Amino acid sequence: MHPQLTEKKLGSHSPVQACILHVRLTNEFHAVCLEFIQALDACHADGWSRWTGGCNQAKQDLNMCLRKERVDRTTKNREQAKAKRERIEYAWKELRED
Repeated sequence: MHPQLTEKKLGSHSPVQACILHVRLTNEFHAVCLEFIQALDACHADGWSRWTGGCNQAKQDLNMCLRKERVDRTTKNREQAKAKRERIEYAWKELRED
């Protein structure tokens, strides 16, 4: 077993339980990628395709959509943080001048 998966590092969770702790893709959080989520779920409903690689393209499409969503979100957050930092620096500058 890999050292990073030992129960000692995971606390009371076993490696199997740790895998279950991942957040399931839900419609309200990923509305942009809803069609990709539904396509992957439909593909996974057919158990044979899931295990033979038939769902690989659906999974790749979902990953690319989620990646784009994440990149857009981080770009927006970075811009907001930069604006907030500029406001804070301006406020400190005003305080120092008084």
